Amino acid sequence: MARRIDVTGAGGVRLAAWEFGDPPKTDPAGLATEQSGLVPEQAGPSERTGSPDRTGPRERAAPPGGHECGPGVLLLHGLMGRASHWASTARWLSERHRAVALDQRGHGQSEKPPQAAFTREAYVEDAEAALEQLGLSPAVLIGHAMGALTAWQLAAKRPDLVRGVIICDMRASALGAASQREWQDWFKAWPVPFATLADVRKWFGEDDPWVERPNPARGEFYAEVMHESPDGWRPVFDPAQMLQSRETWVYDAHWEELAQVRCPALVVRGLDGELGRAEAQEMVRVLPRGEYAEVADAGHLVHYDQPEAWRVAIEPFLDAALAV
Repeated sequence: MARRIDVTGAGGVRLAAWEFGDPPKTDPAGLATEQSGLVPEQAGPSERTGSPDRTGPRERAAPPGGHECGPGVLLLHGLMGRASHWASTARWLSERHRAVALDQRGHGQSEKPPQAAFTREAYVEDAEAALEQLGLSPAVLIGHAMGALTAWQLAAKRPDLVRGVIICDMRASALGAASQREWQDWFKAWPVPFATLADVRKWFGEDDPWVERPNPARGEFYAEVMHESPDGWRPVFDPAQMLQSRETWVYDAHWEELAQVRCPALVVRGLDGELGRAEAQEMVRVLPRGEYAEVADAGHLVHYDQPEAWRVAIEPFLDAALAV
């Protein structure tokens, strides 16, 4: 299903990476949760104890999909997300390629040290460390939102590690102080703790003031980042760390770094997402080897809203970028 491999990120922060294999026959939708899919494989002491796996790819057991030496793909979730959000995409990819999704610092099952850096540099260095320690490079990076920014910043910094980038619904322009204040107010509006996961799904899928119309996929997305605590269900992340992470990019534009990405790059937007068509097409123009795709009936959570259409949108690009 999914095998956990620990990676040592910037500043020694332990990061959980998940290598995916074939989808289980009991999971026709291809969606995994921590309970049903993302469980550590009892493969070796380093993975059981949480100490970093420093062995090279030749020394590790073959990944679930059997693509030990094949082209690699690293999937990077967005702010508040986790590796399991990529389960459907990663399992589809694992049929032909090595597919690894990373719980970024402060997210999922990766460490959340109170004093850790949550800068752009730290996130980029974490992804760089993952590629090198997992033996994935040169890889295709698939990023959603914040993860997409990390992907193109790493591609600009280390072109030797990246053969292609897929940018899913992330803006290159500055969002500004007002946007950050809106997020602060939004976190305060969360009715935590939630009594049940059904309450989580209902609030984020229907009752959240940011929801324009009922969106069950959004409810499922947020249910997956909750864990049960003594008083109810709470997020697996610290909202203060999320705001700290976000403030390192919202005040600045990122066009210059975009222009430094020399590998093939695909900009994907949901028609109802946060990335507008005009800005997406300008991003494609700025990218030296940019391409464009859009997914109908999808919002910001493109790969969650329309998983099949998402795969159709990215498959031609991946086939070309991962051709050996």
